[in-house]
Amino acid sequence: MNRFLIAATAVVALGIAAPAYAADLAQPAIHAPAPADAMYNWSGFYVGANAGAGSSHSCWTDLILGGLITLDQGCHDATGAVAGAQIGYRWQSSAWVLGIEAQGDWGGLQGSNEQVFSPAFTQRSRVNALGLFTAQAGYAIDNALFYLKGGAAVTNNHFDFLSTPSQAVIYDSPDQARWGGTLGAGIEYGFASNWSLGIEYDHLFMPDEKVTFNAPVLPPEDNITQGIDLVMARLNYRFGG
Repeated sequence: MNRFLIAATAVVALGIAAPAYAADLAQPAIHAPAPADAMYNWSGFYVGANAGAGSSHSCWTDLILGGLITLDQGCHDATGAVAGAQIGYRWQSSAWVLGIEAQGDWGGLQGSNEQVFSPAFTQRSRVNALGLFTAQAGYAIDNALFYLKGGAAVTNNHFDFLSTPSQAVIYDSPDQARWGGTLGAGIEYGFASNWSLGIEYDHLFMPDEKVTFNAPVLPPEDNITQGIDLVMARLNYRFGG
C-alpha cells in the first residue's frame, strides 16, 4: 500500500512539472532591439574648396561729351575657369537646414569684341576675382541636401581697348570692384560622416558702371553692363558630427 501511494504521488508530481517545463522551453528569447541608424547631421562649421566655369556678359556704350551722345558698341562674353574656397555654418532642425557662407574665387574670365562703330578698336573684359556672401535655406533627405542661396556679390574687373590688327593695348583702366547681388541653387551629398560633395549654380546681378580709361587728353568713358553665370563643383569638410 505504501509503495502504491509513493508511486501515485510521483506520477502526479511529474504531471504537474512536465507542462511547466514545456512552457519554459516554448518561451521565445527576448533580445534588445537593434539601434536605428542615425540621421545624417548637416549642422556645424565647414570649410571647403570649389572649382568650375563662368561666363560674364558685358555690353559697352561709349559716353561722348559726358554722355550727351551715346554709341552702343556691342557685347561679348568673358568666359573661363574659376577656383577658390568657402567657409560657412549650418543649423539643422528636423529636415530643414539654414546656413550662412562666405566664398572667394580667383577668376580667369576673359572676352572681347570689335567695336560696332569703330572696328579698328577691340574692347576687352576680364574678371580677375569674385566673392559671394550668402544665406542658405535647404531641405535634407538624410545625406542629400537640396538648397537655395542668395545675398551679396563682388567682382574685380579690368577693362581695356586694344588695337584690332595688333591686339596691343591702347587705353587701359584701373581695376574696378563692383558690388551686386546673387541667387543660386545647389545639391550636396554627404558621402562620409564629415565630408560632402556638391554642385552649385549661381547668377550674379551686377549693376551698370561707368569706366574711365587712362588717356592724357579726353579720356574715353564707357557704360559697361555685367551679368555673371557660374557652375561649380564643391567639396566640404564639416567639423564635429
